[in-house]
Amino acid sequence: MESSARQPLVRKTSSSYRTFPESTARRLDQEYLRSLHNKRLYLAVFAAVLGNFSFGFALVYPSPVIPALEAHPSPALRLDQHTAPWFGSVFTLGAAAGGLSTMLLNDCLGRKLSIMFSALPSALGYALLAGAQGLWMLLLGRVLTGYAGGVTSASIPVYISEISHPGVRGMLGACPQIMAVLGSLVLYALGNAALAGLVLDWRWLAVAGELPVLAMVLLLCFMPNSPRFLLSQGKEEEALGSLCWLRGEDTDYAREYEQIKDSVRKQSRRVSCAELKDPFLYKPILIAGGMRFLQQLTGVTCILVYLQPVFKKTSVILKPEYDAALVGLVRLSAVAIAAVSMDKAGRKILLFVSAGVMLVSNLTMGLYIHFVPASHNGTVANTTLVGSAKLPAEPTNYITLIPLLATMFFIMGYAMGWGPITWLLMSEILPLKARGVASGLCVLVSWLTAFTLTQFFLPVVNAFGLEVPFLFFAVISAGNILFTGCCVPETKGRSLEQIEAFFRTGRRSFLR
Repeated sequence: MESSARQPLVRKTSSSYRTFPESTARRLDQEYLRSLHNKRLYLAVFAAVLGNFSFGFALVYPSPVIPALEAHPSPALRLDQHTAPWFGSVFTLGAAAGGLSTMLLNDCLGRKLSIMFSALPSALGYALLAGAQGLWMLLLGRVLTGYAGGVTSASIPVYISEISHPGVRGMLGACPQIMAVLGSLVLYALGNAALAGLVLDWRWLAVAGELPVLAMVLLLCFMPNSPRFLLSQGKEEEALGSLCWLRGEDTDYAREYEQIKDSVRKQSRRVSCAELKDPFLYKPILIAGGMRFLQQLTGVTCILVYLQPVFKKTSVILKPEYDAALVGLVRLSAVAIAAVSMDKAGRKILLFVSAGVMLVSNLTMGLYIHFVPASHNGTVANTTLVGSAKLPAEPTNYITLIPLLATMFFIMGYAMGWGPITWLLMSEILPLKARGVASGLCVLVSWLTAFTLTQFFLPVVNAFGLEVPFLFFAVISAGNILFTGCCVPETKGRSLEQIEAFFRTGRRSFLR
């Protein structure tokens, strides 16, 4: 009886969002958002983003480990200037493979099961790192943890976007980045403990990486799958139950269910090659892929992976391992600020600010290294970046705080916008019928770019100097500003169905 009374309202709303919500529908939407119970939604998001914690942990694993392995007594495990770049970059190659496989996993297994599947290569990779007896075990462990990171990179943002409602989707969309940053920060903290002669060494760091993976799998066993994915598989009762669990039984979730169902019904067929010519499909895919490409070209992965060696080379006034932890804290704070402000200030303004801060920071770093004498900044022209990690840092001037501050502001700028918002927009603007495949494609582009940059970062530094990559990153940051202004739509407060309607019709009134 209750559901029948709601039917007229359901039909009115499901049709109204296809043009633009009228005042009555807008008021009903606001009342609906206020009535929702988000505790279970937050729990589901937390369970999923534990995968991002593991990803962040694994990504920066080489930062404290490379100096330890360069001084390892066993020749089989000792890294040099040729093997260290592979140890740092092969993770991104595995992540690219993970993104490629997710093009199938997301649509075959679903978002939740794809995230759970990532636990297998992740656990195996950490086990290989912990018990490594040779270089091949180190590299294979990095590839497997990278593969798991690629799967979670493509699956978790989509899962969160599809189970969230517009009122909190921006905040929850930043959670993957927050947890990745937290994972990196924990790694830096544990790595510094190892360098200080405490309990953990580089093998036990790998063992510690197993814990969030296990917790993620256990929690996700009790979480629902995405209602949109379930509807795309024809599981209507299960989808309705999932939405009821996420929103609360005493809310008008049936109204939202009908909107989602109507959207899924329009996109029930698989994407054909002919349909790729439709702006409804290719525009959001190009925007999402372009953002992932430009995000990596800013150099964030290179800087995070080689953070401690870079600080050694520039001889900042603090110990490099402490600098790395300090940068991690700044990064975590900036992502938290972005999460709080994203649903209020909007996506585009944060992207503009983010790119501007990265531009100034990279330019400052490049000019500092180029113009400040080597006797002040600690750089030596004929010393490789890897080799400099073996030398003690002996800063002689407070001017050596400049690279630390520049790096901190770069990380802060990245974490405020181009870090979390790129992942969020990818999951928001991609159409449902291509979301699984397109998200995997975007992650593939992202990590192939990251692999190329990370692999060539050390050779470029050794051949031309440390300032060259930073000046290149500054140019890319300027390009990010132009790309944001010309190509990126504002999605603040819009439902996924309204965003799809904008790309289908080209009418900006959907996003105002």
